[in-house]
Amino acid sequence: MRRSHYRRRASTKSGWFSGRRRIIAVAGTLAVFGGILTVTQVSNASTDRTQKKALSACNNVSAPASTKLSTKTRKGSWTEENGAITQHADDGAGDVVTTAELRARCRRWVMNNVGNNGGAATSAPAATATATATATNDTNAGGQNGNGGNNGGNNNGGNNNGGNNNGGNNGGGQATTAPPAEATTAPPADNGGNNNGGNNNGGNNNGGNNGGGQATTPPPGAGLGVLTNSCDTSTLAPHDGFQKGDRCVSTEFGEVSSAANNSSLLITQAPNVVKVNTPFTLKVSTRNLIRDRFLAAGAGGYYVESSVLQDGIVRGHFHTACRMLESTRVAPDPSPVPAFFVATEDKKGGKAPDEVTIQVAGLPTQGTAQCASWAGDGSHRIPMMERANETPAFDAVKLRVVN
Repeated sequence: MRRSHYRRRASTKSGWFSGRRRIIAVAGTLAVFGGILTVTQVSNASTDRTQKKALSACNNVSAPASTKLSTKTRKGSWTEENGAITQHADDGAGDVVTTAELRARCRRWVMNNVGNNGGAATSAPAATATATATATNDTNAGGQNGNGGNNGGNNNGGNNNGGNNNGGNNGGGQATTAPPAEATTAPPADNGGNNNGGNNNGGNNNGGNNGGGQATTPPPGAGLGVLTNSCDTSTLAPHDGFQKGDRCVSTEFGEVSSAANNSSLLITQAPNVVKVNTPFTLKVSTRNLIRDRFLAAGAGGYYVESSVLQDGIVRGHFHTACRMLESTRVAPDPSPVPAFFVATEDKKGGKAPDEVTIQVAGLPTQGTAQCASWAGDGSHRIPMMERANETPAFDAVKLRVVN
């Protein structure tokens, strides 16, 4: 069958991609894809090594020793008022996590945050100061010695806002350490990566686009002689979420509410006199506090969560403690554990004031007792206030304990 002589070529250049040229083009295309494949394989190998290194660091994680607990408080956690209120003895300090649980949490964090899913974090979450220091020293990436530190720090961010503090030690473009052994779920990897040390604080915004090596705005407290505003200058070990002193807490303060929405608290009813080892009640009213955030201190939830607002008010819980005073003329010794301590979480609260009844199991000896209540955010700290001349969400009463 003959072709019609009216059929034309689709293009005058359609003959270019034929014969030898076609072979050369196909070979070039294969070479390009081969190069991409090779790069991908190298990248995957690097990711695998990073993940394996982080997983191996989990084997060094160990649970801390348990701390002393209040003497007259029922142990553990329990509910009251038909399950409406959950009380956590000693802020959850008795809910001690095991080494096996910590290592399992560490491995889950690594699998979710290190590698293809989580960027390039290079060490596992800390459970003890020793494990933190070991993991950080082993990786030595993204901090003062890494490319992320220098590029996101000294060059792009200046010395203060986006420089040595945020861009340097936090890691430039890559996260170098996981969050402390979190009680629930770990924050996303960009806390130490693109946001804090990379594009935002240490990179393009504060120092990159605005002026390179010099910060364009003064740091907080400029001119006031601020000693430091991060743990970068501290010689203390990093805090790891457990109840330890002589540590440096790097958790950001978080969100602060407006003055009208700041938390407040009042003990509205308390006895003047109680008998030794006899139960009694306190009534506590809170305002502007959503009582739905509690991370047990014994599980690694101490000082690890930034303050979070919902509808303009803080999410957290409140504490109540009673201790015996040796004197009413001098400040008491802070080190002994109190006779009674609970953290109250009932999924209630809000902007309107309400009232919660606290069941105190009794006090051990005769004398003068101090009972106090105070609000706490997710990390057990008294919520921040907009103004310096406000009264924090705290109240205390004294009562006599008699035989």
